[in-house]
Amino acid sequence: MRRHDLDWLRVLVFALLIFYHVGMFFVPWGWHIKNNVICEWLTYPMSFINQWRLPILFVISGMGTYYALNKRTGKQFVFERIIRLYIPLTVGMLLIVPPQVYIERLVNNEFQGMYFDFWPSHAFNGIYPEGNFSWHHLWFLPYLLAFSLLLIPLFLYLRKHPSNAFTLRLKKMATQPTGLFWFIIPLYLCEALLEPFFPVTHALVDDWFNFISSMLLFFYGFMLISVKEEFWKTVEQNRRFYLYCGLLGFTLYMTIILSFEDSIFIHFAEALIKVFNLWAWILALFGYAVKYLNKASKALSYANEAVYPFYIVHQTIIIIIGYYIMDLDWGVVPKLAIMLILTFLFTWIFYEFGIRRWKFMRPLFGLKLKKG
Repeated sequence: MRRHDLDWLRVLVFALLIFYHVGMFFVPWGWHIKNNVICEWLTYPMSFINQWRLPILFVISGMGTYYALNKRTGKQFVFERIIRLYIPLTVGMLLIVPPQVYIERLVNNEFQGMYFDFWPSHAFNGIYPEGNFSWHHLWFLPYLLAFSLLLIPLFLYLRKHPSNAFTLRLKKMATQPTGLFWFIIPLYLCEALLEPFFPVTHALVDDWFNFISSMLLFFYGFMLISVKEEFWKTVEQNRRFYLYCGLLGFTLYMTIILSFEDSIFIHFAEALIKVFNLWAWILALFGYAVKYLNKASKALSYANEAVYPFYIVHQTIIIIIGYYIMDLDWGVVPKLAIMLILTFLFTWIFYEFGIRRWKFMRPLFGLKLKKG
């Protein structure tokens, strides 16, 4: 049975990603280009979102993998993953990402000339940030592909042996409101022991903390779906409890960040609160989605197909818009509103008239071919 709540969560979290990337234009954190006025207050809602937005996407992707694998053999699944992930990644790196790098080079006075002076003659020289070739925001795709290929033997074993001891133990844990919090132990070990030594790079090959913690979340998604109704019943019935845990966790996390200097003790305490916080929000979001969003609609069907192309295209449009308004003498709020409206509008136009209706374009952006 298709879970419409998962589809809604996927759509809403990816829509939130657009808000987040627009926000990156205004906050003091490092990003590709910046507004001429930096907005400090925006870092607080951004920090809240940042705790769980990527973790829940990896969990949802693991859940989607469970459904995809149930319909296919192992070989068919691998082929489908390559088609759905590798082809859009390649197209994105060749055509969608280069305008972002070009604008960044213009802003930093590292290149002069028109875009077609940059692409293709300079666009693929060296690896970003020293060079120009990059996957930028599309880093999510090679990570998903790597996780799928690495875990496929384990997933096939679990599918073949649904009554294995690990899954049965997980089902028992999933019936208890606090049982699901055992999942934070491996996440905590990653956060406490790997994060200080392996800063997040999104480069795949040397990104050990991000790679392992994200793969854990991806695996969690697969396993939580495999226990079926036990998980969904627990998160729905206890959604308010998980919400309170999330509110407490985020409050404690921000208190530590703002009140204490870094030390070994503070690092281990912060790591525990961080993973408790993000996992509580993930459980709460699943719980409220089960309660209120598990229903089909035409809007969901349209948005669920559009979300992948939107993800691929949106950041390039954000940076193009940002380039033309970054030095204008406007307030932050008008710029923020204009960037959000125009990003959603132009991304939708590109999707509706440049991708969705054209058979040869659909697989290039991760869409299935239409029947008939």
